[in-house]
Amino acid sequence: MARIKHPKILTASDLKQGDVIFFTGTGWSRHHLDAKPAQTDGEIAALEAQAKADVAANRILDVQIIDVALREDGRPEPIHYREKMRTLGPSVRRDLGKQAAS
Repeated sequence: MARIKHPKILTASDLKQGDVIFFTGTGWSRHHLDAKPAQTDGEIAALEAQAKADVAANRILDVQIIDVALREDGRPEPIHYREKMRTLGPSVRRDLGKQAAS
């Protein structure tokens, strides 16, 4: 399998909660640090298949596979500003979303 330029993770919106969620390899998490990075074309294809299955089951919507950088501990951090904002919550109300809990 070919290596890709940047590792990628699968993100979507949870239909029940309306929250941004990240695929962990076995399920979904509200925290991007729990996401399982894909580093080959085959792993990305597996993420795409998972996304299609969960969309078809009406669990998620707004699916995206995004570029990440891996921290020293191997956990993913989004590269692009938009995705970094999605990991926190609304930018106009810092008392809401995931950023309120930190």
